[in-house]
Amino acid sequence: MTTLSLTLRPGESEELLKARCEKKLGAPVKELRILKKSLDARKKSDIRWVYTVACSDRAEPRGSAGYQKIRGPMPKVFIAGAGPAGLFCALRLLEHGIRSVILERGKPVEERTRDVETFLAGGELDPDSNVQFGEGGAGAFSDGKLNTQTNSPLNREVLDLFVRFGAPEEISYLGKPHIGSDRLKGVIASIRAHLLGHGCEIRYGAKLTDFAMRDGNLASVAVNGVLEDADALVLAIGHSARDTFEMLLGRGLEMEQKEFAVGVRIEHLQETIGRAQYGEAYPLLPPADYKLVSHAGTRGVFSFCMCPGGVVIPSASEREGVVTNGMSDYARDGKNANAALVVQVKREDFGGPHPLAGVEFQRKLERAAFRAAGAYRAPVQLVGDFLAGRESVSFGEVLPTYARGCTFAPVESYLPAVFADNLRRAIPDMDRHLAGFASHDAVLTGVESRTSSPVRIVRGEDMQAPGFAGIYPCGEGCGYAGGITSAAADGIRAAYAIARSRF
Repeated sequence: MTTLSLTLRPGESEELLKARCEKKLGAPVKELRILKKSLDARKKSDIRWVYTVACSDRAEPRGSAGYQKIRGPMPKVFIAGAGPAGLFCALRLLEHGIRSVILERGKPVEERTRDVETFLAGGELDPDSNVQFGEGGAGAFSDGKLNTQTNSPLNREVLDLFVRFGAPEEISYLGKPHIGSDRLKGVIASIRAHLLGHGCEIRYGAKLTDFAMRDGNLASVAVNGVLEDADALVLAIGHSARDTFEMLLGRGLEMEQKEFAVGVRIEHLQETIGRAQYGEAYPLLPPADYKLVSHAGTRGVFSFCMCPGGVVIPSASEREGVVTNGMSDYARDGKNANAALVVQVKREDFGGPHPLAGVEFQRKLERAAFRAAGAYRAPVQLVGDFLAGRESVSFGEVLPTYARGCTFAPVESYLPAVFADNLRRAIPDMDRHLAGFASHDAVLTGVESRTSSPVRIVRGEDMQAPGFAGIYPCGEGCGYAGGITSAAADGIRAAYAIARSRF
């Protein structure tokens, strides 16, 4: 295979790539594979797609993966959580001949989706089946973004597995791959079918409630209070499993505070972001995104989880708390763009040295937002009014997308002054890099409190909790990942560790 770099102008078809390869090679091309695709928009007058392609004058054979056979009795491996870390751990364990048991406190993704839709329409919150809990994890109700700042060689494996189970093939080469919440649910169902078809067990409504050790090794786990023999336990519990954190801490697992960030969701018209990023070429290009950082105040402020053409989604998992997140479908064709706009939280903000003090800090903000807006409505304020220090009374061209409804309330009604002050300094600073970011009519919706886990469950180089052989803290909830791809990669890493050191 020959590797080439090619470019296309906005609006040009990818069918032109083959002809341009043949022109460069001076020979016919029988196979062409896109290795990477990214948009170069540094000059609005010269925007272009940049491709790295592999091409050949003959068809290349494709290999296929098989399963190993494990010798001796099948080990009993439990995985707590059916998010990216848990599912990908189970997939990789199968490659080693190990059929795991997945414990998911929530419901299958189809039933979970119905529960979420009921809540969005004004119904009751189910604390175990919502945007945070259920098959697929929190990422199932997001943009399905797969880009990551980690450089793990496992990232490629994660993308290939997503494609294998139904994700668009383009995620394997796009510079900023995403699946979209709508397509991601189908991928999750395909993974489930594969696991069940190869002898794994998935239990829904099954919460890890305890475990027992014998001579320093895991002996059993309690599922909804009932003990079962176990050889290994993977903690892929997600960043919102607060009751599970309390149980694990009570059992003596070493846990430590971890810094995170909190703030708001900011919404603009998607057209505003498109024009700012691409100029007049924006209709010919995919919905524009952005990533912004400001150090104008006393703390770092940054955008996070930007959702082009998406919505702000109610994401509470506890009663009488308001939590926001962003979600968009594959097409990203909604009218608004939204992103988390968050401020660094420091350990001194937590109010004490307790390992779960960060959890209580999050909960305090979520309950304040609930009181400010009422009945799972969200507190909102226009950017122009926030910068001017006055309350909002009406919306302009940007209408909020938060489904449970909104109540005008100042940001200071749920965020401490240091966070509001840093946001107030950062927004004009970011506007200098992205014109229109500080638009008066842009909407701030609170509160964005679940950017990442506020704790880390300590593990050793063998990925096991010190003093608790057989327990493997893993993924975002345990403090070792920051998104779908890195969580899935950590799940694979846990599977390798189990296969290597336990059986």
